[in-house]
Amino acid sequence: MTAAVQFDKITCTFASKSAGASYTAVKDVDLAIADGEFVSVVGPTGCGKSTLLNVAAGLLKPSSGAVRIFGEPLGGINSRAGYMFQAEALMPWRNALRNVTAGLEFRGVEMGEARRRGEEWLARVGLPGFGDRYPHQLSGGMRKRTALAQMLILDPPILLMDEPFSALDIQTRQLMENELLELWSANRKSVLFITHDLEEAISLSDRVVVLSAGPATHPIGEFAIDLPRPRDVQEIRLSPRFIELHDRIWHAMKEEVLKGYAQTKNRMGP
Repeated sequence: MTAAVQFDKITCTFASKSAGASYTAVKDVDLAIADGEFVSVVGPTGCGKSTLLNVAAGLLKPSSGAVRIFGEPLGGINSRAGYMFQAEALMPWRNALRNVTAGLEFRGVEMGEARRRGEEWLARVGLPGFGDRYPHQLSGGMRKRTALAQMLILDPPILLMDEPFSALDIQTRQLMENELLELWSANRKSVLFITHDLEEAISLSDRVVVLSAGPATHPIGEFAIDLPRPRDVQEIRLSPRFIELHDRIWHAMKEEVLKGYAQTKNRMGP
């Protein structure tokens, strides 16, 4: 079966501050996300997780290697992917409804149809009647719901998500994780989900990929998550199998996390 996203020997090297020097963020990464598969990538802070996501989005051209989207070479922006950022990406001058419909408007969808679909998606993410609110009038969880609707309304077959819930409190975060799983299970997309939270990765995913510490980050382990679906992320974390998987994956990544911590500490100095 053709992978939705295929990384073939992806290397990303950047110029560093030192004259003539360079920094290799990721090196020789081979990774495939199947059609309809939910894959989370975990690893130490600063290890290159977001770099890989930007490569998949077509926002960053790799120094070497190739990306294929449903078997086709990726050149330029990945038009078959939706991207949900960690930082706030809503336009403050647009209300919630017009934020959700922005992509449809840019694609030339008639205003009445865009509004109808936008109101439908706001209802699907639990925000019926909030379309006239501006981002500053919404809570953090409401803004994330709006951003989720903004991405899903375009019906992309691939979802790229960069720690989208990391800024939320734990209760709101778990609500959003369940919301995402419910929407995903209704029409399974291929998801590449970046997170530093191992519990979140296991709760959501079909597979968890562990990256090494940088530089020259690369996958050091892949773990199939055989927990039953549908899942409630709070309840599933109490199951013996979840605890077993968490223990296995944490032991695989613990040394890399410590390396990453030491590197960060050394860069910051005493």
